[in-house]
Amino acid sequence: MEAEPPLYPVAGAAGPQGDEDRLGVPDGPEAPLDELVGAYPNYNEEEEERRYYRRKRLGVLKNVVAASAGGMLTYGVYLGLLQMQLILHYDETYREVKYGNMGLPDIDSKMLMGINVTPIAALLYTPVLIRFFGTKWMMFLAVGIYALFVSTNYWERYYTLVPSAVALGMAIVPLWASMGNYITRMAQKYYEYSHYKEQDEQGPQQRPPRGSHAPYLLVFQAIFYSFFHLSFACAQLPMIYFLNHYLYDLNHTLYNVQNCGSNSQGILLGFNKTVLRTLPRSRNLIVVESVLMAVAFLAMLLVLGLCGAAYRPTEEIDLRSVGWGNIFQLPFKHVRDFRLRHLVPFFIYSGFEVLFACTGLALGYGVCSVGLERLAYLLVAYSLGASASSALGLLGPWLPRPVPLVAGAGLHLLLTLSLFFWAPKPRALQHIWILYTVAVLWGVGSALNKTGISTLLGILYEDKERQDFIFTIYHWWQAVAIFTVYLGSSLPMKAKLTVLLATLVASAASYLWMEQKLRRGVVPRQPRIPRPQHKVRGYRYLEEDNSDESDAEGERGGCGGGGRGDCAEEEAPPAGLRPGPEPAGLYRRPCPYEQAQGGDGPEEQ
Repeated sequence: MEAEPPLYPVAGAAGPQGDEDRLGVPDGPEAPLDELVGAYPNYNEEEEERRYYRRKRLGVLKNVVAASAGGMLTYGVYLGLLQMQLILHYDETYREVKYGNMGLPDIDSKMLMGINVTPIAALLYTPVLIRFFGTKWMMFLAVGIYALFVSTNYWERYYTLVPSAVALGMAIVPLWASMGNYITRMAQKYYEYSHYKEQDEQGPQQRPPRGSHAPYLLVFQAIFYSFFHLSFACAQLPMIYFLNHYLYDLNHTLYNVQNCGSNSQGILLGFNKTVLRTLPRSRNLIVVESVLMAVAFLAMLLVLGLCGAAYRPTEEIDLRSVGWGNIFQLPFKHVRDFRLRHLVPFFIYSGFEVLFACTGLALGYGVCSVGLERLAYLLVAYSLGASASSALGLLGPWLPRPVPLVAGAGLHLLLTLSLFFWAPKPRALQHIWILYTVAVLWGVGSALNKTGISTLLGILYEDKERQDFIFTIYHWWQAVAIFTVYLGSSLPMKAKLTVLLATLVASAASYLWMEQKLRRGVVPRQPRIPRPQHKVRGYRYLEEDNSDESDAEGERGGCGGGGRGDCAEEEAPPAGLRPGPEPAGLYRRPCPYEQAQGGDGPEEQ
């Protein structure tokens, strides 16, 4: 009687085809071990490494596009909602029918005060928040606060609009400072992933050559500001597709307006108090606000899901381990650097010129002469001109460094002088082509200004330990400029143009003076970044070779390079207390927990 074959083949036993499988490799106990656990025979290490870093580079590009699109959607929703809200609340009939005696103008004034005044205190908390949450999570939380401001417009009351406006004002500087820091870090990471072979040859602790990431930074800043300036066009979509259908024409709204342009004073003096022919239904308003809320939520998802981290986890630990007191003080200590002091006028002018485009040019020259129904198209012209001209920053590698900033300043200088002597007549459409031309050219100058400043800061300050401080200072001065414009909104147009012109000339002269100092070899005085003081001793801080040591530590010969990565306080014991021969390396004072246990640190094993 024949034995039945086993249900499953026995491990190691020869199969029905004998001692070799179909590939000719012996099976069973005679099978070579290298064939089972060895490397794949067709494995190409160099090719796999190239593919790995190509995926890394694509990931960096995805981060840049996602962050840029998230910033565009966030700012576009905020501007569009604020513009539509202020136009609706300006109309007397809308206020009386919808809200009665609730005091809507007073609520709007307090809301604008919260948005414009609160950022003045941002220099005190922005670096602490960025270091505490991290760059990516600070971006996400700030975008969430913008979405919170959008959501409060479902129920317009003092206790919803004003607190959300104050929260929004607190988030303005952290959002744009973290965005600027994020784009700069992505350029540095792209350089690392593109030149990984050079990094391997130089060693992990060797800093890349200065300015090596500049070409990538120019491209990434051009991408970011192309998206950012499109936000002004996106903000006009509610006006074009919804609110324009309810507006009176210019013959009604501009009936009592006497002076425009350089002869005007304040904002639209004599503008009619009723601008709506019919009141929009509440259902339609809820639909528009729901679309804006969905876009704000989409921006949150873009930042959360598609934006990767700006730093490795160990780098995040090092950045916040320098001490919260030091993090608070370092933005103020950077005032010692003459480069920042010379760039402060340009920071202020950068805030002035954007507000002038949205209020002085669009309202004092545009709406005052061609009507409120054409406001959206003027801002769309400015937006498209600025977005398309952001690509001019790509010419940076072939031009001297001052050329983009000085060219943008020169273009704005010519436009400002022209506007100084131009006073268009109210309700006159024959010069509307001049308005569109000025809007587009002003956008060109804005693009050169924004891309030039951000790229310059990323080139001058390459240390990842101080980039968030630098961008915080930049955007804080912009917030100060916006607050100044808010305070001077009732000034005559010629006074505004005079201030704008003086700031522009001072900023260009100060910047050229800075470049002259750098060419003469004047060394800037930068504050020292303290070494990280880790209070938690984990496995990575006990490694013999600390591969996560920051670049600044490597140049200073920090404690991580000496074989111990915990950066704890070190001191040599007194000569009289040394019981034996001097130990190799430095002696570390045991921490309080080790003292309580009676141990002497990691050496007692």
